Amino acid sequence: MNINVAIAQVTSRPLASEHNRGLTVDVIQDAFARGARLVVLPELIVSGYVLDAAQMRTLAEPLEGPTLAAWQTVASTHGGYIVGGFCERAGENLYNTGVLVGPRGLELHYRKLHLFEHEKAIFTPGDLGLPLAETPLGMMGVCICYDLRFVETARALALFGARIIAVPCSWENDFDPQPSMVNGYYPQARNAMLQAGLDQVFIACASQAGSDGEREFLGSSLVADPYGRTLLGPLSTSEPALALTKIDLDEVGRAQQRAPLITPRADRRKDVYALWVEGVDL
Repeated sequence: MNINVAIAQVTSRPLASEHNRGLTVDVIQDAFARGARLVVLPELIVSGYVLDAAQMRTLAEPLEGPTLAAWQTVASTHGGYIVGGFCERAGENLYNTGVLVGPRGLELHYRKLHLFEHEKAIFTPGDLGLPLAETPLGMMGVCICYDLRFVETARALALFGARIIAVPCSWENDFDPQPSMVNGYYPQARNAMLQAGLDQVFIACASQAGSDGEREFLGSSLVADPYGRTLLGPLSTSEPALALTKIDLDEVGRAQQRAPLITPRADRRKDVYALWVEGVDL
């Protein structure tokens, strides 16, 4: 089955949730008008990537808040699917949250498991595990930015059955001692490609790009196929962009069984090593 995936590489305005929410709706509508079935937005795109606890608390919203309502409306109108990130408030806790929204409403609710650097002083670590959603586009999973640095994340989602992993990001250079672009790819982009190939799954990453007035983001958003090849991107490191690519979901099965005796998923040695996720032996 072929579907069109759109990567919305947009940059938020810090502390301007209403403006940013409107920006996401505009770019989502543009993507759907161009034929996208799935649109992926960056991490914390509504609040902005703000690393001040007091400020972020004023920007946080409940799950069933204005952002989810806005995205549900446009998804229902166009019959498409949206993945994006915002700051969720639940009781006294704040979460770096990603959602999958479709024509039927909320399909998947994820809270970032691996908090990066100063995020640890603001957000509570995710407590919803690694949920998946069965959709007409196939089984989908979501993780957020730094989660991809932990190989178990994408591996577990893939073994649970995900054919597409959507990854809202705000990629920066902070993890590495200095910018280390090689052949046009930052490490974050290379890692996404590598994970896609190792786990035989599509990975679609949407990052903020350029400056938001306070921070510099790497952009470089991309879609990688189950062989680790880039189908789209990396996009500009400094400019907003909306780009679409067609993916063939049947490639997932073909990547898992490349020849009668080349079966990377089945060749795993579970008698030697195991991956346990939420009590399930993968």
